[in-house]
Amino acid sequence: MMIKTKHIALAVIACTAILSCKNDKKAEEVKEVVEVVKEMQPKKLTMKLEAKSDSKAQGSVVFKEIDGVVSMTAVLGGLSEGTHAIHIHDKADCSSADGKSTGGHWNPTAQPHGAWGDATGYHKGDIGNFEADASGNGVKNFSTNEWCIGCDDKTKDITGKAIIVHQGTDDLKSQPSGAAGARVSCGGIIM
Repeated sequence: MMIKTKHIALAVIACTAILSCKNDKKAEEVKEVVEVVKEMQPKKLTMKLEAKSDSKAQGSVVFKEIDGVVSMTAVLGGLSEGTHAIHIHDKADCSSADGKSTGGHWNPTAQPHGAWGDATGYHKGDIGNFEADASGNGVKNFSTNEWCIGCDDKTKDITGKAIIVHQGTDDLKSQPSGAAGARVSCGGIIM
């Protein structure tokens, strides 16, 4: 709520300044205020996941960036009961029937595959595992300051990548991808 209040206050200041502008200097100041307001707005991406590899797995993912932290909520259905891996892959290309057109895990810092936060290394796309219930439904929540939405840092920017859900469990150690099995659902992270 505090963020929205700040945004509203800044927008009011910008509008007031625009209405009272009498010279180019004030107009430039207004542009700067408007840019600050835009930068403070939370960034949000919503995407659909489509079934791959002859599965029925699908769902949606929402990414939000607030104050330098990106949160992800994935809501999935049509899965088999049990543990499934979810990763960010290198390309937002879900065109192939098996999801392999997305390439490997997103790994801009050239680290070994592993559990998120592991001292021995992990890919920026190594989100981990989640559980699907007896009805095939699952939810994965995740947040980090190591991602951004549409920023200029290629080691953090998740746009242009893809979310992949796997049939099996990521063992968090097998190289290069955790031996998680078939890619059963895919969605491009596109602005």
